[in-house]
Amino acid sequence: MYVRKQNTRENLTVKSERATGCGHLPFLLRFLLWSSHHLVAATRMGSSNNIQAKLVLLGDMGTGKTSIVLRFVKGQYFDCQESTIGAAFFSQILSLNEATVKFDIWDTAGQERYHSLAPMYYRGAAAAVVVYDISSTDSFTRAKKWVQELQRQGNPRLVMALVANKADLETKRQVDNEEGELYAQENGLFFIETSAKTAQNVNELFYEIAKRLVKARPARLAAMTLHDETRSRGRRLFCCST
Repeated sequence: MYVRKQNTRENLTVKSERATGCGHLPFLLRFLLWSSHHLVAATRMGSSNNIQAKLVLLGDMGTGKTSIVLRFVKGQYFDCQESTIGAAFFSQILSLNEATVKFDIWDTAGQERYHSLAPMYYRGAAAAVVVYDISSTDSFTRAKKWVQELQRQGNPRLVMALVANKADLETKRQVDNEEGELYAQENGLFFIETSAKTAQNVNELFYEIAKRLVKARPARLAAMTLHDETRSRGRRLFCCST
């Protein structure tokens, strides 16, 4: 069993800064400043039964990454969800029998022009969710490329999920369940089909990630991105473009 306890969202935008080639540097500096206050590797929270883990969502534009997070964090779904610009930050707490897990969730933009920013978000992450749309073979191909990139450059002990989203579009399915499941098995991922629209398996996705993080905590602690909530209380700093 798990209990959702609280959530927050903060938006990051790049907007016109990205178009200048090096104009996104102020955004990067603000992100690094935020990180220096919040992301300290291999640090436990006040209790050994509490962990804080950085989680990143990756996938092609339109696969439903933001919809999945909004369904999980706020219980909301919008038919016309605007595309993420740069990235969006959310947090959510799950209380398990074994521990309390606080997720720091980075929902990344799927547009190709933001690809160069992705390593900032998955570097040091404890978990990654790679999303594709069951009605799009192109998004499945792109998801495989994300998996390959994470295998090359990501945390070697990363908890990784391959998520086949939009299960409600069964009549438009282009990627068979078996195909996604087989690829996940071959690459050491866990696989799940979800629908942000109907809420199918959305909570189960994050619950499974939390269980795996808690179970692997002793061996994977040094690889997780955590921070001490007590030490950082009262000094929260976050900047975003306007």
